[in-house]
Amino acid sequence: MSKILSRVISLLTIFFFILVPLFSIHAHESDQSHSEASEAVIYYNEACAMCAIYINDELPEMLKAHGITDFIKNDYINDRSNRPEMNQLMDELGVPLPLQSHIMTFVGDPSASSGYKYKYILGGHVPKHIIDDLFNPDYNQKFKRIIVYQDEMHGNVEDYRVWAIPAYADNFVSQIKTYPIDTSVTEYLSYLEQNKEQLLEDGKYEWLKEKSLLPTVLISGFLDGLNPCAFAVLLLFIAFLFSINRARADVLKMGSVYIIAIYLAYLLIGFGILKAILFTNSPHFMAKLGSWLVIVLGLINIINHFAPKFPIKLGIPQVSKDTIQTWMRKATLPAAFVMGFLVGLCTFPCSGGIYVAIIGLLALKTTYWMGVSYLLLYNLMFVSSLIILLILAANPYTLIKLGEWQKNHKKAEKLIMGLIMILTGLIFLIFFI
Repeated sequence: MSKILSRVISLLTIFFFILVPLFSIHAHESDQSHSEASEAVIYYNEACAMCAIYINDELPEMLKAHGITDFIKNDYINDRSNRPEMNQLMDELGVPLPLQSHIMTFVGDPSASSGYKYKYILGGHVPKHIIDDLFNPDYNQKFKRIIVYQDEMHGNVEDYRVWAIPAYADNFVSQIKTYPIDTSVTEYLSYLEQNKEQLLEDGKYEWLKEKSLLPTVLISGFLDGLNPCAFAVLLLFIAFLFSINRARADVLKMGSVYIIAIYLAYLLIGFGILKAILFTNSPHFMAKLGSWLVIVLGLINIINHFAPKFPIKLGIPQVSKDTIQTWMRKATLPAAFVMGFLVGLCTFPCSGGIYVAIIGLLALKTTYWMGVSYLLLYNLMFVSSLIILLILAANPYTLIKLGEWQKNHKKAEKLIMGLIMILTGLIFLIFFI
């Protein structure tokens, strides 16, 4: 009897010290899969009636079903401080431009470290069947972070977009996938699993692409700024100022205003292109289109070098040249600004392909504010060659030499610019798009 009792005690001891902890671990994991997200932070526009219905009624009900208990609603219209807070959060979490909506919902665990606080990011009006799949314990262990975007508020909603960092990757940058609205998000998760090896292989080079984006922006901006048209106008303007006996200080001042105006003109064009790309929701296509446009414009420059009578020429139209000269003769600071702005607008068709490709690339690879900062840097590099030229040409002797050099090498400039443009377009297509 004592032997039987001792065996029972031994078995109970084994159960207590081994099996109970195992059950506890399993229970903890199970609870964790359901409770890893408990907070939803929502940024929205109070003036939008459809948005109010979604965030006050529909979205909380959908999230409550999955254990979300805390809702923090931040109106960025009545409280302007919420907008920069939202933008900063999107930057920190790496939300790509095409996935940034008028409603942004960040769902996660408030007790987690900042880098892992929000696992689920919902852009716009994400439907119930997608949210149910995202929070399903069978599926939510397949990704570290997921972003779903559906921005339509009414009418026939056709599709949605999705991007994720899969569970098997430390970081992940891939193309945003688009699916019909009635398609389960599990199709995307299956895509991540089925293409694991290829995606991991591609991911090895993503860090290099990210690191090389800044030097690519700086170098391409400088190359884009090597514009013979803008150079010629600046040299002509400086020569005219010296011919009417303007002091060197005046030349530098008016030349600086001319360059600032070109910078502003090109920057405004850039913001316009960025808005157009975001409106069309196709940054990948626009980046590819811009790259091919650079190559075509480069070919035209090369053709002009070997066949000067070729009907298509890249340069400032004659009508614009006459207008620019009219403003040049006024020789005032406002006139210098107008002239520079006109030059910036008129020279865009000559070299705008690089600009379109870069902006498409920024929309594809960066968040909004990072893209804006890159755009500012690009345009600074764009005018840097003009700044160097102004400093050199402010000396009358150097000005004469520069004028002679440009006149003697005018034909070669087209060939060199053509080759640079073709090489730039190919680099974008091969390494970044």
